Amino acid sequence: MFVISLRCEHSCPYCQVSRQSQDKQKFDMTKETADKSIDLVFQSPSKNIKIEFQGGEPLLNFEILKYIVLEAKARKPLEKNLDFVIATNLALINDEILDFCKLHGINISTSLDGPKDLHNKNRPRPGNNSYEKAIEGIKKVKNALGPDAISALMTTTLESMDNIEAIIDEYIKNDFNGIFLRPLSPYGFAIKTKYYDKYSVENWIEFYKKGLKYILDINKSGINFIEFYSTIILKKMLTFQTPGYVDLMSPAGTGIAAVVYNYDGSIYASDEGRMLAENKDFTFKLGDVTQPYKDIFASDKLIDILDQSYSKSAPMCSDCAFEDYCGSDPVYHYATQKDYVGNKAHSDFCKRNMFLFKYLVKKMQESKDTEKLFRFWATQC
Repeated sequence: MFVISLRCEHSCPYCQVSRQSQDKQKFDMTKETADKSIDLVFQSPSKNIKIEFQGGEPLLNFEILKYIVLEAKARKPLEKNLDFVIATNLALINDEILDFCKLHGINISTSLDGPKDLHNKNRPRPGNNSYEKAIEGIKKVKNALGPDAISALMTTTLESMDNIEAIIDEYIKNDFNGIFLRPLSPYGFAIKTKYYDKYSVENWIEFYKKGLKYILDINKSGINFIEFYSTIILKKMLTFQTPGYVDLMSPAGTGIAAVVYNYDGSIYASDEGRMLAENKDFTFKLGDVTQPYKDIFASDKLIDILDQSYSKSAPMCSDCAFEDYCGSDPVYHYATQKDYVGNKAHSDFCKRNMFLFKYLVKKMQESKDTEKLFRFWATQC
């Protein structure tokens, strides 16, 4: 997947920085940068190309978004497949944008953290109406593009811990067929606001267990509803297919399965690497769009990251019973331990995933109905 960030993370008019005091050109991707990004995207050996537009809020730079879509479709080699996704808070969605998305088969990704009070607390904006904007936008997208054209992700904060059933109910109420119970990651906004340290991996595990139990009960009642993190793991455990989830790849998908072209022309090995750069750590910056493709993607920096992320040779991974199902996330371990490999005994990434592997197997052993459901889930992503 290729992420194209059309605007600076902190240039959105809903953030704490006043947009009126900013030089717009300083924070927007230009056509020149867009052109060079498109050229590099199509030099990838991958047959399947997915471009995801991010920001800040990418719809604030909708003209460049349109330009990239039209140019990418015009330049696409015949042998490659091309898809687009817009990651947006939906506050700016309108008929013009939806008509363009429908014409060009663009899907939408958004955030839904739960019921009104929780979502608004997690995503403050003037008017305290993030939730209302999100729900209104979800309905507009589903009506205009179809029910499968939009997906949502939730962010687990401390306030989420005691609200898992209400969060899941919110997803069902808005006709989503599943939820991704993901923890906070140690990057960007979560670090700056100190949200990341508000709860432990043990807290998240209890949150997940309550959520999975509730989801299993929902399925028993006749409603088909999926937990997507479990589904990714189950696909790796129960099938010969790979879900393509970057965090569970070995070597890591960093820089090869996902690449970020930033609004200013800089290139990062992952979106998490770009978020580290927001805190002035440019460890995962690979170069910029003015450089030749081979200087970026055959660089010693990227090769070193990938080499150290090969779990079969990593200490404690090489002799782990779950190595085939897991991966090595160098950005996570660098962010938490300043080392690409990290000390696995002190890794929340390892604690969380080892719990999941064991717990999912345990649930299948306890119930044939759960095993049947999990085998069904394993075919769904």
